[in-house]
Amino acid sequence: MNLSPKQIVNQLDKYIIGQSDAKKAVAIALRNRYRRAQLPSEVREEITPKNIIMKGPTGVGKTEIARRLAKLVRAPFVKVEATKYTEVGYVGKDVEGMVRDLAECSYRLVKAEKEEEVKTKATKAAEKRILKILAEAKKEEKGDLAKEVFEGNLLENFRKGAYDNFPIEIEVTDVPQAMELVPGGAAISIGNIFGDMFQHKKKKRRMSVKEAFEVALTEEADKLVDEDAVKDEALRRAENEGIIFIDEIDKIAGKGNRGGADVSREGVQRDILPIVEGCTVVTKYGPIKTDFILFIAAGAFHVAAVEDLIPELQGRFPVSVELKSLTKEDFVKILTETENSLVFQYSTLLRVDNIDLQFDEGAIERIAEVSVELNATSEDIGARRLHTVMEYLLEDISFNAGGDYPLFTLNIGKKYVDEHLAKLTGDRNLKKYVL
Repeated sequence: MNLSPKQIVNQLDKYIIGQSDAKKAVAIALRNRYRRAQLPSEVREEITPKNIIMKGPTGVGKTEIARRLAKLVRAPFVKVEATKYTEVGYVGKDVEGMVRDLAECSYRLVKAEKEEEVKTKATKAAEKRILKILAEAKKEEKGDLAKEVFEGNLLENFRKGAYDNFPIEIEVTDVPQAMELVPGGAAISIGNIFGDMFQHKKKKRRMSVKEAFEVALTEEADKLVDEDAVKDEALRRAENEGIIFIDEIDKIAGKGNRGGADVSREGVQRDILPIVEGCTVVTKYGPIKTDFILFIAAGAFHVAAVEDLIPELQGRFPVSVELKSLTKEDFVKILTETENSLVFQYSTLLRVDNIDLQFDEGAIERIAEVSVELNATSEDIGARRLHTVMEYLLEDISFNAGGDYPLFTLNIGKKYVDEHLAKLTGDRNLKKYVL
């Protein structure tokens, strides 16, 4: 998708409030990828992404910015926790696993796109398979039952959903489940080890027509998609468009233990370094060069500082942005202005039980005020505090809702908020909602 940095920021504004510096940084990084792709190959190879490091308290939008960015341009994206990795030679997750995860994500993304392209052909082939089974079932059924179930045109009735719950037996491909042979390593299928011996084994399964059609559609789409082309495109996309978000990087900062190896701090930094600098990682879809993958690192940096990372790693993250704590105005916007805001989510949830929630401006302002107060007097957990406050506020309503009641409109004002959050704001007893 060819978007200018301003357009990218405008799109991110729909989901994330504030943090303009971080949004600008990621928008520029994304646009630079497009600019690089337009250059001659000999120049393109010289231009590497300018990796970004985000500093800021939890819950202010660091992960959400990266996630929405990747979704916006349909780029392969993985989020990893730096604390999950250990130094090479120790039992635990190997840092190369993040690149293998990216390859897997890229493969699934490309596979879904290719399947969508052949969906029309695959649908016809799947319908043909199901109708053949239904026609045989029609012959086997005798008397009034057959007349009642199969009366009329089979294809027409099938498309209307008349047979959705009708049980049939369908032959499906038995795909061996992937197994993790080494802790923290890649999952390997038996078929990958023993070749195609087990790949085409068939077995019969009994299921509803609706379920059988979904299985048949997947199998027919697989037949029409060129697997080698999918792998090639997945590798290309992972190398040139992939985004790896390394969270909690501040937890591996620090000088480590002076008396011996620290397998979860400096050792992990040294292992991450070659991946960020550029190396080749072998995945089950083929080797991936990490030179042009965009790395975004993030951390609260309350205890450690960016300067506590090893200098070589700092140098690979030239762009540094600081995200600010959220204000009352930010909370009001998060509650009302973002796509699928919290107010919208809770209203939609409770409408299922015929409760129409209506929040007035005073209630929204008071919820925002309480959230800011709680963040200031206890741990600052950013926008996640709103979940705590909303759950506490609507606990009685959610508990008592349900049953065959007519639609009931419940107006929530400032007075209601004060009454139901009195205990929360009074004794600050948040043990029940520690995140």
